[in-house]
This record gives sequence, structure tokens and C-alpha cells, in this order.
Amino acid sequence: MLEVDGLTKSYDGLRAVDDLRLSVRRGEVYGFLGPNGAGKTTTIKMVLGLTHPDAGRVRIGGRDLAEDAHGIKRRIGFLPERIAFYNNLTALQTLRFYAELKGVPRNGLVDLLGSVGLREVADRRVGTFSKGMVQLLGVAQAMIGDPELLILDEPTSGLDPNWTRTVKDRIREANARGCTVFFSSHILGEVHELADRVGIIDRGRLVAEDTVANLGRSLDLKPRLRLAVDAPPNAAVGVLEGVEGVTHVDIEGGELVVICDPAAKARVLGALAAAGIQVRDFRTEEPSLEEVFLRVTGARRSVR
Repeated sequence: MLEVDGLTKSYDGLRAVDDLRLSVRRGEVYGFLGPNGAGKTTTIKMVLGLTHPDAGRVRIGGRDLAEDAHGIKRRIGFLPERIAFYNNLTALQTLRFYAELKGVPRNGLVDLLGSVGLREVADRRVGTFSKGMVQLLGVAQAMIGDPELLILDEPTSGLDPNWTRTVKDRIREANARGCTVFFSSHILGEVHELADRVGIIDRGRLVAEDTVANLGRSLDLKPRLRLAVDAPPNAAVGVLEGVEGVTHVDIEGGELVVICDPAAKARVLGALAAAGIQVRDFRTEEPSLEEVFLRVTGARRSVR
């Protein structure tokens, strides 16, 4: 659905995006990550034709953005990182304005407001809205006309947990209808929860792209084994530190946390049993997106 081929952009001699190449498959949810200043927003602006690249091409739905920008943009819904509306318009008037700009029917806009929790304030002026309400209106605006591609830059910015859940639900529903979703977020757990694949950009270059599980395997990130035992956890630490395949043992919240090779799990349980330590419960946690992110970016900067 979206192909970025060799995108390059410099500002005052600084290479913001450097020969970037990525591909978003039709119908998937793709999470776009990177540290501060990595080039995410610049990339999004070039994908939308809001900033012209120094080099490279963007194809959306198999069509070159440079050759049919107007026609392609009609198929896209976009939520910028910082959204602003006319304060004197109501929420419903705002959506009617954007529907007219996009050339799509204006029916169903009240229901669209209702889907993001704003039905009761449809006739209130946007100037009276909180930051979170403006963000929800922005999400509704992006979904006008059932776009084929949603591009969302920090879609849950400024939202409380309930509103965050609402936005996640709308993203899932749009994707279930066949919409491709490309979104950036600084909340790694959110990306892990929503994205089929992730792309990580650092210093303008794509440094990793795959599912979180595949990235974890390629980086040799080991799963965590969490165990609740009937003995003081400190006593179990010494038992496990010498077990083959165990790389780290720690205590978190009264539980043992063991980082080990998958094949070492049975040896961990066996070592505890041999020491007379009973395991009440255990579970495995796969490598997190945060671990992947820190590994591929070298933890040089905090995530945006």
C-alpha cells in the first residue's frame, strides 16, 4: 500500500532522512518508531507530499505520489502530531468542512463523532474543547470518507486511558474494514499492542523492520521466565546463577525473573526442584518492543 524508495531530505546541511526505504503492506497496521530527531515526522510529511524530498519516491496504492498527488491524497486520512481547528466552528461543522474539502458525502458525521465519544458535544464550539477532545476530533477527521490509508502521527497524544482505548478501538475497526494504518507513537507498549510490524528509524535511516517477535529473535533477545516460589527469592538466586543457559537472575515484586535461553527453562525448574524449592507459578514473557528499540538504537536517546 505504501512504498518509500530512497527518500532523502536535508535541512541546512543536516541529513534528516537518509536514503530511507520501507514498505507497508495493504491491510496491515505498521508502527513507526524512532528517537527524538530520528526523522519520523519529516518522513510522514514527505509521504503526504507536504514536504518535497531531495531524492527518492513515494508510491501509494501502486501510484507515484509525484504524478497524482491530488488523487492519492483523497484516499488518505491524516492526523498530524499537532492538530488545530477553527475555534469558532462546532465539532460537527468542523467535520462537514473537512468532508467538503475531501469531496466525500457529509452523511454519517454525527455517528463518526459518536464513535470517538463526542456525540454529546457535536454542537459545541471547538474553542471550548480540552486538548484531549481536540485530539479525538482529529481522529474523527482523519477517518472521514473511510480512507484506504490512515497516517497517524502520535494518535493518542494528550489522551487519558479511557480515550486512549477509544482511539485504539477505532484503529482496529478501521483496519478490520480493510484500511491500512501507518502510525508513529512514543508509547512502545501501544505500538506492540496494535502493530503487525514495526519499523525503527534512527538518524534518518531504517535500522530495523519486522514483527517484534522476529526482531527479538534476530537480535538474540532472550525471553524472561517469571517464577513465584515458596522460599525466599534470594535463596533461589544462588541456585539459578550457575544453570547453563541462564544469563541473568533478578527479583521483581517478590518474583524471580530469569533471563535464559528457551531450552534452559526445564533446567531452571529442575535446579529449583533439586534444591527443595517449590515453584508455585511461572510464566514466560517474550522480549518487549522496548528491548528491541533500545538494542537497535543503542539507547542513545529517549524515544519520541
